Amino acid sequence: MHAYEAKFRRRVSAALLRLRSASPFFASLALFARIELDESAPTAQTNGRDIWFNPDFGRNLGANEFEAVLLHEVLHAALLHVPRRGTREPVLWNIAADIVVNGIIAGETKLKLPVGALRDRDWEKFHVEEVYDLLIRHPQRVPILQWNDLRLDARGGTGDGSDLETYWRHAREQAATLARAHGKVPAGMKREFGALGASKLDWRSYLWRFLVRTPVDFQGFDRRFIGRGLYLENLEGETLRVLACVDTSGSIDSALITQFLSEVAGILRAYPHLQCDLYFADAALDGPHPLSLYGDFPVPRGGGGTDFRPFFRVASEEESSVCVYLTDGFGSFPDAEPPNAVLWCVAPGGLEDEAFPFGEIVRLNG
Repeated sequence: MHAYEAKFRRRVSAALLRLRSASPFFASLALFARIELDESAPTAQTNGRDIWFNPDFGRNLGANEFEAVLLHEVLHAALLHVPRRGTREPVLWNIAADIVVNGIIAGETKLKLPVGALRDRDWEKFHVEEVYDLLIRHPQRVPILQWNDLRLDARGGTGDGSDLETYWRHAREQAATLARAHGKVPAGMKREFGALGASKLDWRSYLWRFLVRTPVDFQGFDRRFIGRGLYLENLEGETLRVLACVDTSGSIDSALITQFLSEVAGILRAYPHLQCDLYFADAALDGPHPLSLYGDFPVPRGGGGTDFRPFFRVASEEESSVCVYLTDGFGSFPDAEPPNAVLWCVAPGGLEDEAFPFGEIVRLNG
């Protein structure tokens, strides 16, 4: 092991030098990962910060393949694929993350991915969360995962997700600065960066109880995948309808509207059978705008005073829906509680919880 370890160190150094010539951005990211040997790793793995190679696996890779696998694990870590999983099924999440990462490597480098590396040229341009949802919707396209390379336990002392987010944000900023001086940030990475600043809230957890009768009812799981360790939420016959309203009054600046729309995008990604109509509201109401996971958002309209009543008058006509109102909470409320389930998504510094006359409150962190 010791003799190979010295050879492994030289091989990693050589790979980083070649990667620096090909892509300063990717090479800079790789410098932030600790790369070690680990006989217990099946192939190569990451816990979100550190990377491990099985000695036999690494020994059998050609130089170009070794660089591709090394970069594959670096991108998993830098794009926060470990903490971004949340409560999603781990094997299916690993498949989705592999599809995205391998698409970036194939599109942005000349590296050769090993035989068996997962590719889906139709889906690899999407964010990992989107690919995961597509795999749920199209189970016939779920490939076999040969290398489970996301180590989702606490091994390696990575800390919590916020620690990793800060660590890799710093790494990405340094890599982007270097890349701008010597070329550009790879386009595939820009796409994934968009997902990193997306929804701050776990909408799967918030919306779960409205989607199924009871969270311990496993009747809706697709049993075709049980033999492969995949328990997918098929949720037969269950469709959740969400009416989302974004406060566009004068007290809401453009940055906060952008964050609100990121939360709406998070709602869309929460479940495959979810339908969502978007409204904008100040004192007047603009909408509905039916949304789809891959469509563009309409241009926000508003800038006046805040009145919650027009939205809830419309929403009360659809009693089976869930209302999500994204606001600072300062406005005119209806006199009577609407028949809908209501979630208030409240901006930092917004109205205190006890001042809301109805509904549940979730708060965005600053």
